[in-house]
Amino acid sequence: MRRRIFLPVFIFLSNFIFGQTAKYSNEFLSIGVGARSLGMANSTIAHVNDVTSGYWNPAGLTLMQTDFDAALMHAEYFAGIAKYDYLGGAMALDTNSYLGATIIRFGVDDIPNTTDLIDKDGNIDYGRISRFSAADYAFLLSYARKTNIPNLSYGANVKVIYRNIGKFAQAWGFGLDLGFQYQYKKWKFGALARDITSTFNAWSFNEDELIVEVQDSVFNFAPDNSLEITLPRLILGASRDFKIYNKFMLLAEIDLDFTFDGQRHVLIEGDPVSIDPHAGIEIHYNNLAFIRFGVGNFQRIKDFTGTNMTFQPNFGIGIQFKGISIDYALTDIGDQSIALYSNVFSLRYSFDRKSE
Repeated sequence: MRRRIFLPVFIFLSNFIFGQTAKYSNEFLSIGVGARSLGMANSTIAHVNDVTSGYWNPAGLTLMQTDFDAALMHAEYFAGIAKYDYLGGAMALDTNSYLGATIIRFGVDDIPNTTDLIDKDGNIDYGRISRFSAADYAFLLSYARKTNIPNLSYGANVKVIYRNIGKFAQAWGFGLDLGFQYQYKKWKFGALARDITSTFNAWSFNEDELIVEVQDSVFNFAPDNSLEITLPRLILGASRDFKIYNKFMLLAEIDLDFTFDGQRHVLIEGDPVSIDPHAGIEIHYNNLAFIRFGVGNFQRIKDFTGTNMTFQPNFGIGIQFKGISIDYALTDIGDQSIALYSNVFSLRYSFDRKSE
């Protein structure tokens, strides 16, 4: 009779691989970059105009105010268990075209590997436990250009995805994004077709590391299906600047995320199209000091008392002086049941070429 054993690493792998249906594939790329945008609930498609455009909307690179722009960000989720890092750079090639590069890592490190916890004779040996990391990486190369139509620009991303689960499995993926921005009087409009051709992740598994043998019983066979598909997503946004008083200004934007992979648990549920709205505002004084608010992640939650509406509020502040921007955002505070707070910091530096 076979003995049953509990292997945490196999359960982790099962959730990580089998749980990644087409609906939620590569979801680490939906988190967002830059504390400014996160403080506005990711409502930035229409007005983004710095290095983070390489992630949000590559067309926004054409609105850069300097020749070079660089940024980095670090965030931690689930009480520091998961770490999220971003590094980006962008430059003007000429007066009409721009180039950008983005690197993103989202990972969980120091995970116990218990596949060797029990030897072939069924003896438990805690000295056989090792550690590994499960991490997702994205590399984006962006190009943007102004068109002959006044105030209209476009941009595109070529992205390479690498996902790794220790020595057990790894995947490579490839995808394309296409974005537009247009300004009409005081209004700005943006559109981003993410994964426009669908993004395909091809997994490979190390069955020698997965398989565990205990007293003539074999566990942890490699999955049969090795292809993971991310379907396209369309994001539309509109923003406008308003003068409040003297040097005080207000920027407001509302975005709509359209997904086409079946019914999602969002505000406007449909099959196959669902719509997730979110909005944000930024108040600043003379482009020096900023305070930001955002709201998104609307969901209808059913419990014993009926159906309740929940949402995720966001908050942020920032300062900018002589090309250096320091931003902070407080996010992930919408789930009142677990009350997880995430403090996000980002730094950006903008500069011009030296005059000859």
